[in-house]
Amino acid sequence: MTSISSPCILVCSIDDKSGYCFGCGRTSAEIGVWANLSEPARLHIMAELETRLETIERKPKRETRRKKLVRLRASANAGQRLS
Repeated sequence: MTSISSPCILVCSIDDKSGYCFGCGRTSAEIGVWANLSEPARLHIMAELETRLETIERKPKRETRRKKLVRLRASANAGQRLS
C-alpha cells in the first residue's frame, strides 16, 4: 500500500469567510476527494496552501474554563499579596 501525500494536521475546521481549512488550507471539497486525486493533482493543490493560509484571519483561541479559573485565582492571589 502506498502512502498519500497530505497536508492534514488534524485541525479540521473550515473558515466560513474563505472556505479554507484553518489547519491545512484545503477546501472541504478538496478534503472530500483527496484520496481519489492523482499525486500530481495533490501536489498542485499543496503548492498553493501556504498562500491560502496567509489569507485566513485567525481567530484567537478560546479561553477554557480551567484556564480562566487559573487566571482568576492568580489575579486574586496577587491582589491579596498587595494588601
